[in-house]
Amino acid sequence: MNVGLTGGVASGKSSVSEQMGALGIEVVDTDVIAREVVARNSAGLDRLLACFGRSILDAQGNLDRRAMRERVFADASAKHQLESVLHPLIRERAIELTGAARGPLVLIVVPLLAESKHYDWVDRVLVVDVEAEVQRRRLLSRDGVTLELAEAMIASQASRLTRLSMADDVILNSGSLSELIAQCAVTHRRLLRLAQRRAMGLVRQMR
Repeated sequence: MNVGLTGGVASGKSSVSEQMGALGIEVVDTDVIAREVVARNSAGLDRLLACFGRSILDAQGNLDRRAMRERVFADASAKHQLESVLHPLIRERAIELTGAARGPLVLIVVPLLAESKHYDWVDRVLVVDVEAEVQRRRLLSRDGVTLELAEAMIASQASRLTRLSMADDVILNSGSLSELIAQCAVTHRRLLRLAQRRAMGLVRQMR
C-alpha cells in the first residue's frame, strides 16, 4: 500500500518519516530525490542552468538551494519554471523506487502533494498538521529566514484546510517529540492493518 505523506513547510514531515522508517516502513522521500536530480553534472541541473543561468550555482558548482528558494518565492514565473523541470524527474524516480520497495507499506514523502497532480497513484494520504504560527516560529529558528520570507513560504503552499480535506490520516505535530512518537506508533499500526487487509483482498481477487 502506497501512503503519501505531506504537510506544510516546517510541519515536521522529516520527523514523522524518520519515526515511520524506524518502525519498519520503507520510505521514499521526494526531497531527497529532488537533491539527486539536480546534483552536479546531472541532466536536471543542466536544464535549470538553461532556464536561470549560472547565478544559481554556488562556488563549488552545485545548486545554491537557498538562493534558488528565495528567487522562486519572489517570482511566480520562476517558481513555475523550476517546477516544470523538477516535478516530472522527481515523479519518475519516486515511482521507480516505490515499485522496487518490499513489504506491505511504502511511505512516499511529498511536501507539495496537495498542489501536485503527479501523485494520484498513492492509496492513502497522511497529513502532518500544525498551526501556521508554529510553522513561522520553526522557520525563523531553524532556517534563519526573515519573517517576510517565512510568510511567503507558508502562503505559497496549499492551505491547512486544503491539506486536511484530502487526508485519510492525520498526525498533529504541535506538541512534544514524545507525543509525536506515540502518534506515529498508533498510525503505523493502523496503516499496517489496512495494508494487510488490502493484500488479502488482492489475493482473493487473483484466485
